[in-house]
Amino acid sequence: MKKSNYYDYIAQIYDQTRWLTESVAEEVADFILKRTCATPETSFLEPGVGTGLNVIPLVKRGYSVTGIDASQEMLDQFRQKLNVTPSNLNLIHGDASQLPFPDNSFDVVLTVHMIHTVSDWRVFLDNIDRVLKPRGFYLNCQWITPPARREFEGYFRDILSKYKGAKQESQSIDTVIHKIDVEGYLQPKGYVSNYLVAREWTVSNTVEELLSFFKARAYGLCWRVSDEIFHQVINEFEEFCIRHYGSLKITLSSDAKFEIWIYRAV
Repeated sequence: MKKSNYYDYIAQIYDQTRWLTESVAEEVADFILKRTCATPETSFLEPGVGTGLNVIPLVKRGYSVTGIDASQEMLDQFRQKLNVTPSNLNLIHGDASQLPFPDNSFDVVLTVHMIHTVSDWRVFLDNIDRVLKPRGFYLNCQWITPPARREFEGYFRDILSKYKGAKQESQSIDTVIHKIDVEGYLQPKGYVSNYLVAREWTVSNTVEELLSFFKARAYGLCWRVSDEIFHQVINEFEEFCIRHYGSLKITLSSDAKFEIWIYRAV
């Protein structure tokens, strides 16, 4: 796979520019293991595994984990977190919307804020249904953006939308996600669902830190315009932050959530 994507460029800064921490990931892993009644033989698949933030706790505890991702650089970051790649971890460089596995391969499939990225979410869910073992679990997860960071991003989007060629691309993905009816699609296939919040935690960043994340182009919307336009937007955004917040040293704090919709065939 030769085609690159913006994740290749941000792989080295991905973890520090998001808000899921290692300690929170450990607690979420505890939650998942309990809710899926995991045994030492339970196998996990994460399409769009990235740097492994969500599943590294499972790998370290000895569970069989398979991850697939379109970004080789993200997978390399995953491997660098481990001294050696253990035998219970299988990382595949490929299109995460395609699941090149036999039927009934995994006990648990989890996706984290990625279904909106696939070309056909119905086909993707069909594939998840296919690779799950009977009575297996599909976990549709999201890290809910802390409101303070969402507001901060909103200010950036407002500025970005004023520039020619950027208005449509700067729209939030919330509208796209809203149209994906996982529940309505899986229910006729015999799945029942349960919505749970695995963990809530407080996220704090200074305005200066958040601004530095955007300057580093850590998010997809930062790559949808030319370099020239991006630098203009960043300059205007920094000036806005100084005016709006009064100081770049101001700390913005709000709560994040790790949400899980648990689906299981009955």
